[in-house]
Amino acid sequence: MPIDAVNANVKAQILAEALPYIRRFHDRTIVIKYGGNAMTETQLKAGFARDVVMLKLVGMNPVIVHGGGPQIGEMLAKMGIESEFRQGMRVTDERVMNVVEMVLGELNQEIVGLINQQGGKAVGLTGQDGAFIRARKMMLKSADDNGALVDIGLVGDIERIDPELINLLDSRDFIPVIAPIGVGSEGEAYNINADLVAGKLAETLKAEKLVLMTNTSGVLDRNGKLLTGLTATEIEGLFADGTIHGGMLPKIGSALDAVKNGVKSSHVIDGRVEHALLLEVLTNEGVGTMIRADGAPPRIGA
Repeated sequence: MPIDAVNANVKAQILAEALPYIRRFHDRTIVIKYGGNAMTETQLKAGFARDVVMLKLVGMNPVIVHGGGPQIGEMLAKMGIESEFRQGMRVTDERVMNVVEMVLGELNQEIVGLINQQGGKAVGLTGQDGAFIRARKMMLKSADDNGALVDIGLVGDIERIDPELINLLDSRDFIPVIAPIGVGSEGEAYNINADLVAGKLAETLKAEKLVLMTNTSGVLDRNGKLLTGLTATEIEGLFADGTIHGGMLPKIGSALDAVKNGVKSSHVIDGRVEHALLLEVLTNEGVGTMIRADGAPPRIGA
């Protein structure tokens, strides 16, 4: 069916708008944390896979880190194991860790399959492969007991990431798909928050962008209004006054750390919006919140 002149003009404008972004980000690394509804709704899953392949085909280097919190919670409930969280982190004993590894493994292969069906060359990994994500036990500071440390089980903090494996895959035009499991000094597996892995990986790879997909429209102010562009100092202010809290703490904390450590910009986008990834990377307005270092320029059309 032929398109009318109005639709043709709109499509032409969108394509023209994408050109400077394609040029600017050619051969640049974009680390994408994939999660939320985009991982559970069939149409959104297929759209995400197409978007990733398109970014690769126009010359960018997407690296995917996926979560799996809702799916892990669902499986634990089926097994009669209660989910417990501390400061946004899942308390993980050995039983829970077994479920985490099983669920993340299944999700990893599903994402790899979806990308490959769209013509990409995806390879699934965990941080245990080549021990490229080294981790240590995470201890949280208690909010109630004068900074006492709280043990949350087999939850890991990242010691270091070896970029060699990811760089090798990128040099052969593969798309890495990474499950957030790290390995300790004794070979033990650690459950690591996917936002933390994505943020540290973006820093290690000196990525152009860190994109965090979530089930909100981005960073919201106290009245629920979307904040589309924020500096590192402005984000710190939102932490200090409690506007950013709960499960958003590790997510926005990772985005903030990334821009403070060399990543050009971090983006928190709504994975419930179809093609949100392309809209955020290739258009002037985007569809979420862009976080940049103090003094860094805004997006092209801003």
